Amino acid sequence: MIQGTLRTLRYARSWNTGADVKVEETVIRRDGEEVPATLVLPARGRGPWPAWIALGGISRMGRHHPQLVRFSGALATSGAAVVVPEIPEWRRLELAPRPTAPTIRGCVDMLSTRPDVRPGKAGLIGFSFGAPQLAIAAAREDLEPHIAGIALFGGYCSLERTLGCMFTGDHEWEGTRHDVEPDPYGRWVVGANHLTDIPGCDDAGDVADALLTLARAASGDRVAAWEPHHDALIEDLRSALPERRRAMFDLFATASGKERPERDERLDMAHRLAEACRRAEPLLEPAPYLSGVRVPTRLIHGRGDRLIPFTECFRLSESLPAEARNGRTVTGLFSHTADRREGSSLGRTWEKVSFLGTLHGLINTVG
Repeated sequence: MIQGTLRTLRYARSWNTGADVKVEETVIRRDGEEVPATLVLPARGRGPWPAWIALGGISRMGRHHPQLVRFSGALATSGAAVVVPEIPEWRRLELAPRPTAPTIRGCVDMLSTRPDVRPGKAGLIGFSFGAPQLAIAAAREDLEPHIAGIALFGGYCSLERTLGCMFTGDHEWEGTRHDVEPDPYGRWVVGANHLTDIPGCDDAGDVADALLTLARAASGDRVAAWEPHHDALIEDLRSALPERRRAMFDLFATASGKERPERDERLDMAHRLAEACRRAEPLLEPAPYLSGVRVPTRLIHGRGDRLIPFTECFRLSESLPAEARNGRTVTGLFSHTADRREGSSLGRTWEKVSFLGTLHGLINTVG
């Protein structure tokens, strides 16, 4: 117990002050091809170390995303080996679930060759889009024996409800309604991938291309998609579209201060887009697959998340078998985007204490 507490404190200290780690660039083999990965190890102490595999989300920065780098460094400083593989499809902003399982398999195989990594099961951590896909992969018979437990940060369960929030800001849980000013990045990415899969929109490739340009700009520039920084690009892309396409584009992207289309129109697009996603790639709808998860699963979500609403954390939890539920935490201390509600000083202090307990459970999943 004392050792576990020390690991947690080392993580917390390194998150605040910087990690003391060794970073190695390596490769894994995925379906017979080499894919780059980053292995992060403690700079001090002696191995062999327990192992973690961490998957990020849909971002042009891939495994070099600053928050993913900071997290993996803090986790390694706690006394663990952390491998962060590249998923090239996600770096190209493709909603591609199927590389998840072979990527995890490649990481497991690579870790098994390292004398500085403890033999046995690894922990898995998934962020954002990677979270539910990691859970689905963890249920596979060929992977489950290699997994000690999983932690899902900011994941979604219901594709339709998540897209509905991305377009309108509305979400609910058990009859209680919530609203948020949604981050448009999510709907830009989904529209870029699957707008043309909607019946009647198969010739809207110009709109999909415009949305991909916006998503690339937001991810590449590391400027939040709702910021006025993107207004000029939004207006330029809209002007370049045929007039008959502009109303469709407006459902996804409007410049700051411009009136958005009617809520019902936006919600209708969310519903049609969700159905198109399910037809094109069933794995984009996680809920039907979660009943197969058997490994301990910890869920963490930001209360002020503007990309994926925190109510999806509850849905994920309820969709898991009872024996797999290993705790869920909704906190104002982090999210995809900044939490708008700071709360009282006392409340924030208590939240930090509570979250430290969550981290203790997570970090000590693999010992």
